[in-house]
Amino acid sequence: MIHSASSPGTHFTPGKVVSIDLSHTRGAPSYDIVIGDSILSEAGTLIAVKLGKRRCLVITDDNVAPLYLARLEAVLGSAGLGILPSIILRAGEATKTYAHLESTLDLILKNGADRKTLIVALGGGVVGDLAGLAASLALRGMDIVQVPTTLLAQVDSSVGGKTGIDTARGKNTVGAFYQPRLVIADVALLDSLSEREMRAGYAEIVKYGLIKDEPFFRWCQKNGARLLGADREAQIYAVGVSCTHKAKIVAADEKEAGERALLNLGHTFGHALEAAFGFESSLLHGEAVAIGMVMAFKLSAQLGLCPHGDAYDVRDHLASLGLPVEPPPFPTGAYDIEQLMQLMAQDKKAEGGKLTLILAKGIGKAFVSRDVKEEDVRAVWAEFLPKT
Repeated sequence: MIHSASSPGTHFTPGKVVSIDLSHTRGAPSYDIVIGDSILSEAGTLIAVKLGKRRCLVITDDNVAPLYLARLEAVLGSAGLGILPSIILRAGEATKTYAHLESTLDLILKNGADRKTLIVALGGGVVGDLAGLAASLALRGMDIVQVPTTLLAQVDSSVGGKTGIDTARGKNTVGAFYQPRLVIADVALLDSLSEREMRAGYAEIVKYGLIKDEPFFRWCQKNGARLLGADREAQIYAVGVSCTHKAKIVAADEKEAGERALLNLGHTFGHALEAAFGFESSLLHGEAVAIGMVMAFKLSAQLGLCPHGDAYDVRDHLASLGLPVEPPPFPTGAYDIEQLMQLMAQDKKAEGGKLTLILAKGIGKAFVSRDVKEEDVRAVWAEFLPKT
């Protein structure tokens, strides 16, 4: 095995199904996250067994469609599921807008969907976020299955029911909590990703170790290169541990009233950077999160909350695998720290005009803080931003 049985961290056994049970919070049934190698071929059977033989409408994008759409439609059809005309979105974060949400909703209705039709989101985080929000709105709510095709989506955005679009006010500032009925995570689909996209997704895996599972972070230090090198056992294990952590947190706090906020480690800094870059592909979400996590640990160390050695460990591990650990040069000149502070203040997690930051008392010991002084945050930005 690639993990030690004596490790006190969270484990995942290949073949295990991770479930999220929300019945105690809103009377909803649990749903499964099925993780494996080459399980796209089982998607039709999984859906038919768990959700019944229904008509399906696939939403995907123009990068994923040529690779997997025909295969998915074939396995859905072979399982006796009806297939409505698919919706193919333009790939990229720029698709998460009001205009694309409206056109997607119109196509769902135009293509013959009814309230029993199952939306199947085939793609990365953009497809999953927009399709999930559309499913929550169309006909006052349609069931959705997530089939994530990127590492980031498999370990984060497809699980937990957060849906949304971006606005001029920030990332995912319009959305809804709307849980899928099933998640099918096939690690074989990761073979189509670039090395950069894999690294970006890996940042979200490391996050789970930094939040509350130091042994998993140490596992990442030893096995991260294997995972990025397409080692299937490492991929399945890491996706499984990540989903197990997220399932426990979401089941306890579906709508981010408390513990779920920990999942935003690095995101308040990272989202501000993404917004400053205009959500362009020059800075991927996972890259921004990696930078944000390094900044969060650096701030924690400077405030005397965690050892400086832990902050160095986070930075060094991410850097060793090719992830950025400081903001890249700004495309139009110098960064504006006050603009970045304003973008952080507009973050969804801000409360009463105060920043909400996820800081740490050490690796695996993250906590929510709402009392950090703005001058301390400005000082970290000043230290990390490129000097002009």
